[in-house]
Amino acid sequence: MPIKNVFAETTALKANIENLSVVQLQQEMADNEDLLVIDLREIQEVVDLGTIPGAKHVARGMLEFWADPASPYYRDYFGEHKRTVTFCAGGGRSVYATLALQDMGYTDVAHLETGFNGWQKAGGEVQDVSATSRWVRRDSQD
Repeated sequence: MPIKNVFAETTALKANIENLSVVQLQQEMADNEDLLVIDLREIQEVVDLGTIPGAKHVARGMLEFWADPASPYYRDYFGEHKRTVTFCAGGGRSVYATLALQDMGYTDVAHLETGFNGWQKAGGEVQDVSATSRWVRRDSQD
């Protein structure tokens, strides 16, 4: 069996989830103070580029563990019926994350279709986390 093309796969899977535009996410952020926005990018991406204001960083590899109330790693900002929007850099990882949350039983999940890159291109506000993060980018030394 040939390896699936991940870009074709995520495009097809988008038919099974709610896809938000930047404008739609901005409207939801303005209308719903309890909205949970999840940044799935690697910590280096978040530190280097910033994030959407108010987003919680959840490494993609920990999502299911942090979202499972029975897990010792559970984070209490998750809620089974809480409106949750995931995003990554370009909208691929967030497709899989949204499906994973739905499979776990979360009922109100969507993703930012254009990802953080689209957010930035649209002029969305970016929160600089580099000064407050425990994780810092160090210049390489020769």
